[in-house]
Parts: sequence; C-alpha cells; structure tokens
Amino acid sequence: MIDDERPLRLDAPREEALAHAARLVEEAWRSFDRFRPEEPPLDQRVLELIRAGLPEDAVPVHEALDDAARILDESIAQPRPRYFAFIGSSGLPIGAIGDLLAHTYDINLAVDARAATVVEQQAVRWIGEFVGFPVASGAFTSGGTISNLTALAAARERALPGSRHAGLGGERPVVYCSEEVHYSVTRAVELLGIGSDRLRAIPLDPLRRLRPDLLAESIAADRAAGETPVAVVASAGTTLTGAVDDLDAVADVCDEAGVWLHVDGAYGLPAAAVRPELFEGLARADSCSVDAHKWLYLPKACGVVMSRHREVFEESFSHEQGYLPHQQHELHAADITLEYSRPFRALKAWLAFRAHGAHQFRDAIARNLEEADLLYRRAQSSEDFEVMDAPPQLSIVPFRHAPVGVAVDAHNERLADAILADGRIYLASALIDGEVWLRPCFVNFRTTDEDVEAILDVARELGARLTSGAA
Repeated sequence: MIDDERPLRLDAPREEALAHAARLVEEAWRSFDRFRPEEPPLDQRVLELIRAGLPEDAVPVHEALDDAARILDESIAQPRPRYFAFIGSSGLPIGAIGDLLAHTYDINLAVDARAATVVEQQAVRWIGEFVGFPVASGAFTSGGTISNLTALAAARERALPGSRHAGLGGERPVVYCSEEVHYSVTRAVELLGIGSDRLRAIPLDPLRRLRPDLLAESIAADRAAGETPVAVVASAGTTLTGAVDDLDAVADVCDEAGVWLHVDGAYGLPAAAVRPELFEGLARADSCSVDAHKWLYLPKACGVVMSRHREVFEESFSHEQGYLPHQQHELHAADITLEYSRPFRALKAWLAFRAHGAHQFRDAIARNLEEADLLYRRAQSSEDFEVMDAPPQLSIVPFRHAPVGVAVDAHNERLADAILADGRIYLASALIDGEVWLRPCFVNFRTTDEDVEAILDVARELGARLTSGAA
C-alpha cells in the first residue's frame, strides 16, 4: 500500500500528469512540422513567471506543466524547420522518448550499470560503423567540448607518459590545428596545461582546409627547437564554413612524425556515411569525436568520443578509490571518461537507430546536403547575392546580400539583425576573413526546399527595405 503521506506528492495522480505532459509534447511536435511565421514575444504570463521568487507552496501540476510549455514555446526552439543559425539540434521525437525513458530510470553510467553499460558500448560501435571509424574504445559525452578534451588528454598521456600524475614540469608540449578550429580545442589545451599559446594554427588552402605541407614544416621546426608535438586536430567540418581537412594527407604527416591524430567531427562527421570520399583517411586517425545532437538529429546532449586504440582512455583516467571498488578487475566508465555522474545518453542513439535504421539517417543527411547545394546555386545565380568561390563541402552555405551601391559588410550586419527581429527565419551572421556573411546551416530533418527558398526571399525583402530606408 502506498503511503499517502509520502513527501513530494503531486495534487493529481502521476499517470494523469504524464498524460497531460504527453499532450503538450504532441502539440509541440505538430507545431514543428511547419515553419512558424514569427517568433512570438514574451507574453504577460511568462513575464510574471520569470520574475517570481522561490515558490513556497505548490500549484496544481497541470498549471505548472502548462506554464512550462508556454515558456518553451516562447523560447528559441532549434527543432523548428527554419532555424538555420549556428549548428542546431533537431530534437528527433524518438530521441526525446529515449531521454524520457532514460531519465525515468535515472541510471548512473559512472559505474557498471549492467545492460545499460553494454548498450552504451554497442551504440558507440554503431556510430563508429556509421561514419566508418574502427572503434576499439569510446564513450558518450555531453558534447564536442568534453569529447575533444578527452581525446587530447589521451594524446597528452601518450606523448608524455605519466604527465597526468607528474604534471608537465619543464616539458614544452604543442598541439596543431586548422586556423578555423573550434574553440573547444583551445579550451581543451588550456585545461590540460598545454596552453593556448602553444596551439599552432596552420594556414588554410583555397578550400579552407589545413595545409599538410605547412603542418609538416611546423612539427619539424618545433621538434628541432626541443618542443614535444602532442597531437594534430583535423576538422571534419569546420563550424565556420563546413570545410573538411584532407584527412588522408594529414594522416600521412602524423604517421611520419609519430604524432597523434584527432579528428574533430562534432558537426560534419555523420556526412561520412553519405560522402565517404570527403573523409578518406578517417580510419587512420587515433581518435575522433561526433555530436549526435547535431547531424544525427538527436536531442542534446549527446556527444561521442572514440579511439581505435583499446586502452588509451584508461591510461588517461583510470584510478583506484575506496568508494569505487573494481569488481572482477573490470573497468567502470569513470575509468575511461572525464565525468562521474553520467546519464544514459546512449539510449536515445541506440533507440533511434533501432526505430529508424541507418538507411533513414543517410537519406536525411543526403537531403540536407542537397538543400545546401540548392541554396548555393540559387544565390550564385542571383544578381543581388554573393557566395563563396567554392561550393559548400557540407551543409553550411555562407552568402551575402550585395545589391549595387551598398557597403556590403555594414549592410549584411544590419540585415542579420533585421532577419532575427523579423522572425520568419532564424539566421545568424559570421565573420569570415574579416567580412560579414550570412551563414545558414542545414542539419534539420524537417527542413524542406520551400524553407530553403524562404532564406533568399526573406533576405532580399528585408535587404530591400534597408536600402530604401523603409526599415
């Protein structure tokens, strides 16, 4: 018999609360099926809620759930089909259901969790197979920042054995990357004691890829000067332009120099399942990362870090503590990962591959690539838009509105603000080689060709208002 005096009671049966929440979720999913004509302002109810102090007394659970849904609906939701800013998530419905199940059981994957531990290992292998990377060890993380930090910790321990215990002392470690590397790599080298001043940014070729010849020269010069090369971070889809480094050529340099190669594929690596020729050499990397909450469409947070070496993460993180005994000499996840309390992030990826199959994911990625190509071709053929010289390698398409007689940078800076204020599409600007560009990214399975066309339609309409002085 359930104790009616138990703490943290709701005013309605939990089954009723769950059913009400399910109706709210269903309404949200329906609203994501088509674009929203504007982003609504915060209404009076939401303003009252966010100004309120700590509640001492309970409100009816239905009221609290409705208020939560109202707040979410008046927030910027990345799953909407015309969200093109940054590199968003899609909130795949089966992934959201997976999160509900995982959080209901509240499994902690810091220690052995029996079936859940095995499923995480299986899901890591599946993602490795999907992108074409031979996984020997790996884990789910909160995202690219922790994935890159984890991989570089392994690289540091390989280059400087024992440094996790003794520190870097008088060592002079160096890490190499593209000029357009994600800032998470800078954070990682700072946190690992290598220092961002010792992060060598290698210049780019005309396709905005790291130049392997200059990389080789930099490694050789550092070695001659008594520095210790720790790792090269190649990009499999830069955040700024979607460039994919020549992984095979970079792997040649790393093999010859004996330097760890990490591939940061947080954004772009899922495209290897559709365009493997762009990622030739991936299997030669020592480690790689991918964010399943980006181009595998899952809800945040769902990153993965993988290595083709079996014990590298153990060498970097394993330890013995009295409160965390090892039974039968088996490792806990805390022995190969940075985090302790870890939710069962892998379940949503495992469930999504079971429910949709790898083929549907490939089709969705291929469609996003086609949408990027469509935007590039339409903008390129228009007299009032500019695109970059090279077509997009992946699904980021920088373009600019450039009607005759305007100061293009200032105009596009104002246009980006006007687009956000307008609300029909959500789009951000980016600074590329000192110039202001509009930078849509296609990583949403809900986006249609009509949504792609709307980007240019809205930009042209608002741009015309700005040039006419009507805005």
